[in-house]
Amino acid sequence: MIEELILKNRSCRRFYQSRQVDKETLLDLVNLGRLCASGANRQPLKYIISCNRDKNADIFSCLAWAAYLKDWDGPVEGERPAAYILILGDTEIAKEFFCDHGIAAQSILLGAREKGLAGCMIASINREKLRSLLNIPEQHQLLLAIAIGAPREEIVIDPVGPDGSIRYWRDSSGVHHVPKRDLNEIIIGSYQ
Repeated sequence: MIEELILKNRSCRRFYQSRQVDKETLLDLVNLGRLCASGANRQPLKYIISCNRDKNADIFSCLAWAAYLKDWDGPVEGERPAAYILILGDTEIAKEFFCDHGIAAQSILLGAREKGLAGCMIASINREKLRSLLNIPEQHQLLLAIAIGAPREEIVIDPVGPDGSIRYWRDSSGVHHVPKRDLNEIIIGSYQ
């Protein structure tokens, strides 16, 4: 059921780094992105995949993790992603990418969860450094990085508390809590 898959699809930031993700799995996931809807069917998205330890280290060095967790610099060695999918927009095909990369990324992450993997969509990227490290041509705009691996953390959804804070947090046991607004709070019109 799609709701169960969506409930499991939390932004995972700690992985079993030693559990490899192979190239074929990454290609299967990118294929899900390829099959998604695209504005005017332009299909301007391109991808870079990595399950190579050295390239993963390069990519990791360009990412910022979990802005709300001020005392955490990101996953430590042994908890880092085993793979990455970078989503790029080809500016020779389109100048604007609208929500294409969001649609593709969500589909990739749902596919990862279906395979027992987890991931995290990351937009806080040192784009120029990553462009240089991976020799990404100028025509490709770096849109998102998706970290992929076997999940090493428990993530739960909580209702937004009385203080109204939507900031995610970790408890003393390391469980990652993600507050979500109530359905009745987000419906502002209902016509029957």
